[in-house]
Amino acid sequence: MSTKQAYHGSDVEIIEKIYGIPKDEIINFSGNVNPLGVSEKVKQELAAHLDLISTYPDRNYTTLRKKIGSYVHTDPQNIIVGNGTTELISILMQNLKPKESLIIGPTYSEYEREIKLQNGQVHYYTLAENLDFQMNLSDLLQKITPTIDLLVLCNPNNPTGSAFLQKELIEILQQCKKTNTFVLIDETYMEFVEKIDQFTAIPLVSHYTNLMVLRGVSKFFAAPGLRLGYGICGNSSVLEKIQQQKNPWTLNTLGSFAGEIMFEDDKYIQKTKMLIQKERTRIYNELTTWPEIYPYPTYSNFILVKIKKENMTSAYIFEQLIQQKMMIRDASSFQFLNQKFFRFCFMLPKQNDQLLRTLKEILNKN
Repeated sequence: MSTKQAYHGSDVEIIEKIYGIPKDEIINFSGNVNPLGVSEKVKQELAAHLDLISTYPDRNYTTLRKKIGSYVHTDPQNIIVGNGTTELISILMQNLKPKESLIIGPTYSEYEREIKLQNGQVHYYTLAENLDFQMNLSDLLQKITPTIDLLVLCNPNNPTGSAFLQKELIEILQQCKKTNTFVLIDETYMEFVEKIDQFTAIPLVSHYTNLMVLRGVSKFFAAPGLRLGYGICGNSSVLEKIQQQKNPWTLNTLGSFAGEIMFEDDKYIQKTKMLIQKERTRIYNELTTWPEIYPYPTYSNFILVKIKKENMTSAYIFEQLIQQKMMIRDASSFQFLNQKFFRFCFMLPKQNDQLLRTLKEILNKN
């Protein structure tokens, strides 16, 4: 079976070059982006306000922060915006300079990269496969010691789709308070969660000064090109240090304006939630009936799958699907996963049906 490179959802131009498939013809099940695309309201407002490009953004992004504050129910003073969450992760690490960090994995690789750029040492707490990658809270709490300067977790987690309850996060934060450990929670996929109030850590920022929560518009609002990310933190000292180190105007005027529209687009927000919840339930229930694979329960807009069939790998499935102009994520490049794991996100029902139909044909071969 093939052992080719695992491609990221943004690698469609590389795929186009290697496979000779026009990128516009590829159905991207790898990017984890809202299949509805950017809302019509945002498109119309941007088109009507293109002249904004001739003005500087507000250095403090006051209006945008107010809109975000209303959207996530927090004080705008707790919010900092950046050029994607990637910029905020980078600047936070430059300020914290953690000597030892604990990352809950398998997960997004950017956390480790940024910590190591600051010469920090990275340890992983590995989510157990036999627990469907759900957290063993008591075990994790024992691993949070005074030597750990930083704890990083993604909620819901990418690529596993597992999630941490808010009541579990409170216990983690209490332990981290005792050990003087800062906690970074990435909620990039939180808006896809059905009962969000039971999971989000945003209400906790006013109670814990050792916490920052990150979100953005790339996935839920289908706008990765805007590079709009934001951090929520109740520690004014941490926010001030980040603001001082951060370059001014890293978010352009149109990006800021689009964000102001997005967070008030209730019709689009509800339509997205309904679509993803319906497709998530439908697809998971379908996959559980297939003997060749094991789908892991997911709270997000994607699902992690393990291949049970012998002599079949995620790279092989990727190759077969890309020939049919469908791109999934070979998950073997994630820490602690191997060539038996792949991930795909939920697209429109017709596209999902096409993927399931083709995937079943591939699994039934041989």
